[in-house]
Amino acid sequence: MSDLPVVVVGAGPVGLAAAAELVERGQRPLVLEKADRAGAAVVQWHHVRLFSQWSELVDPAAGRLLAGTDWQRPADAEYPTGAEWAAAYLRPLAAALGDRVRFGAEVIGVARRGRDRVVDAGRDTEPLTVHVRLADGGEERITARAVIDASGTWEVPNPLGGDGLPAVGERAAADRISYRVPDLTDEAVRARYAGRHVVVAGSGHSALTALVAFADLAERAPTTRITWLLRRGAVGSTFGGGDADQLPARGALGLRARAAVEAGRIAVVTGFRTERVEGRDLVSDHGQRVSGVDEVVVLTGFRPDLSWLSELRLDLDATLQAPVALAPLIDPNVHSCGTVYPHGVKELSHPESDVYLAGMKSYGRAPTFLAMTGYEQVRSIAAALAGDRASAERVELVLPETGVCGGAGVFDEPAQDQGGGCCGAQAEPQVLTLSVPQGR
Repeated sequence: MSDLPVVVVGAGPVGLAAAAELVERGQRPLVLEKADRAGAAVVQWHHVRLFSQWSELVDPAAGRLLAGTDWQRPADAEYPTGAEWAAAYLRPLAAALGDRVRFGAEVIGVARRGRDRVVDAGRDTEPLTVHVRLADGGEERITARAVIDASGTWEVPNPLGGDGLPAVGERAAADRISYRVPDLTDEAVRARYAGRHVVVAGSGHSALTALVAFADLAERAPTTRITWLLRRGAVGSTFGGGDADQLPARGALGLRARAAVEAGRIAVVTGFRTERVEGRDLVSDHGQRVSGVDEVVVLTGFRPDLSWLSELRLDLDATLQAPVALAPLIDPNVHSCGTVYPHGVKELSHPESDVYLAGMKSYGRAPTFLAMTGYEQVRSIAAALAGDRASAERVELVLPETGVCGGAGVFDEPAQDQGGGCCGAQAEPQVLTLSVPQGR
């Protein structure tokens, strides 16, 4: 099977990095992307500025590949927006990879050739078959020696409903609910929210980004009301590590969000798990009600689409839907804070040989993924596929601290003080609802 390609699903940051790593190892990658350009998901949050600097956003092998072109490397210490990341890095990288990247090719299934999930015989000797739907509606089958799924989770946002399923009435209210950070620099988008009662649901960095943007909008349009819904029982460590965060931009975001709350521009409701959307009211599973809501921005995370991998034997954690060996390192129910331990092919392997989930897809439902993590994952995978097991298992990445604790699993009680990082000084528990008076 050595003459067959390694199929990489997704032409985003990690998928393209995987291709660059494979090329450098003398392997034959084929990146399949259903959109018509690289970084299609990144472009959808084009207005959001990353926490990572350019020095952390360029995969090492990709940088070496681009160095042989007329590419101009951005200044290492700058923080790009999604649009800048795509334009200045992802699209030039896809161009440098040339015909190794195919657009308009949607992967709709992967299986062991001639064997469904149940069949044992020949599973270790047969290649993989990748089922592809083309932009013109046609279909194709590609035989592959390995598959790296770097398709991400962007297209499957978590719902507003507190039990992981849409709340009653959530679908019917779709015209008033958004699942992305809105671009308030766009005049039409700004007009949609200005002067309205906007509810932001979520506790991660996307929610903090939206809250800061809405707080700025409220200063310019004072009749704008902002309510922040948290499923957890206390604000606790939601604002992150602040000055202690080793990603300064991420720490600064939390500080700005905290300042907006303390200034009274954002009302905070804790312990609220939405059960129903009734007209302009949101109702929790305990009967609490947030009334007069005009718009809802749901930023409760994402989940992987595993439907097209159903014929493969994947070993996934029952809670996170992440590779079972990786899950304990990233599970917000048990992982306090600090660094995510370096990991690679060992943690990402499955019973189905030569199949890997990489990038955000590998994290399942866990939060706080960094590009550097994905780059190290695919470097390790590429080394393993090239037969360099020693390099594959020698993972030496050091990640910035703070930002992992207090994830989706911690909503009834604040995280216990673990000391240091974002789990250091914890706020005292609030009782159900915290509403900060104006002028504080």
